[in-house]
Amino acid sequence: MKKIIPSLIAKNQKELDKRFDKVKNYFKIFHLDIMDGKFVKNKSLLFDFIFSNRKFKYETHLMINNPREWIKKNWKKSDLIIFHVESLKNEVEVKEIIKLIKSKKRKVGIAINPETKVNKIISYLNLVDKILIMSVNPGRYGSKFLPNVLNKIKEIKKLNSKLKISIDGGINDKTILKILKLGIDSFVVGSYLQKSKNIKKDVLGLKEILK
Repeated sequence: MKKIIPSLIAKNQKELDKRFDKVKNYFKIFHLDIMDGKFVKNKSLLFDFIFSNRKFKYETHLMINNPREWIKKNWKKSDLIIFHVESLKNEVEVKEIIKLIKSKKRKVGIAINPETKVNKIISYLNLVDKILIMSVNPGRYGSKFLPNVLNKIKEIKKLNSKLKISIDGGINDKTILKILKLGIDSFVVGSYLQKSKNIKKDVLGLKEILK
């Protein structure tokens, strides 16, 4: 079943609570964007954030240069941890991070930026639970959707038809229609929901499209 997963960015707990409160009544899984201001320009969720309600599930998207340190300190905050293959130097480091996440009994995801080719992650496709395709240049809400990344979804599906694929960036009621039939399992939605003036209507509209 296809899912909408709302993404959350925040510079402090107050901002996080506000954005979480806007969408929490409509979803069970949330996508937390961790940004260090180095791997990407913006910063997000670098403070010791908390959620009072653990009935939900959380996936963390590490847009940072040192995923190892974050994972060691914060792995309990996540049900699934997604790191960027571009943040690591070589295959040895990538496999070490995969092993580290699995040692914490958490699911593993790998994210790839728009310019990164699928052949960079081929050797990991059987080791992870999810691939996150970035359809914008990562680092902030509201970036423009890049349709040229869609061929990657077809490539990955040919290599591993059972692997979960998620897409993140520029997803709204219009772009989702263009990519609905490509075999994507989940759609990460940020600014479209956070900027919504009628959140219930827009959430129901997206969910209706996925039926």
